[in-house]
Amino acid sequence: MKRSNALLTLTVVCSFCFGAAFSMAAAESPAAIKQAIAVLHPAAGSKCKGEVRFSQEGDSVKVVAKLEGLTSGQKHAFHIHQNGDCSAPDAMSAGGHYNPEGKPHGLPDSDMRHAGDLGNVQADADGKALYEITVKNISIAGVNNPIIGRGVIVHAKPDDGSQPVGNAGGRIACGVIGVVTPAK
Repeated sequence: MKRSNALLTLTVVCSFCFGAAFSMAAAESPAAIKQAIAVLHPAAGSKCKGEVRFSQEGDSVKVVAKLEGLTSGQKHAFHIHQNGDCSAPDAMSAGGHYNPEGKPHGLPDSDMRHAGDLGNVQADADGKALYEITVKNISIAGVNNPIIGRGVIVHAKPDDGSQPVGNAGGRIACGVIGVVTPAK
């Protein structure tokens, strides 16, 4: 009987502690999160790095990427991947394209595409790129394919739109999408 009471007490205390921790972490409701960022770091053998900012604008998300260390004058595939894990040297720990709806791969002008299919960035002569796109099939932290905690990958080659993932080649940069610190 003492063992049962001790176990019950421990369960109640743990539930309270975890509940309080969850409440503090969830103090900012998902609907209130309007900005996110991914800081990209080079994968093994690459010099590609940069940042990608996400802004919730109604039912759309504006994506702005500033990248450097790309192959001069070349297009590079740009995707949101399933996992927010860039721990593998080749960034394979980020998993496959983010595809919660089970759609075929496609380029941004297609309605039939993965939620993570963001197209191609075009490097200039200095290996830098500024890329902007607004998409409707994701949200930062809402109910429509939320991206917080997912990975962003830049690939070595362009995405040609083919199945299953566009022949985009190896991964040259990886970053995890997180909440932007609110301005004070």
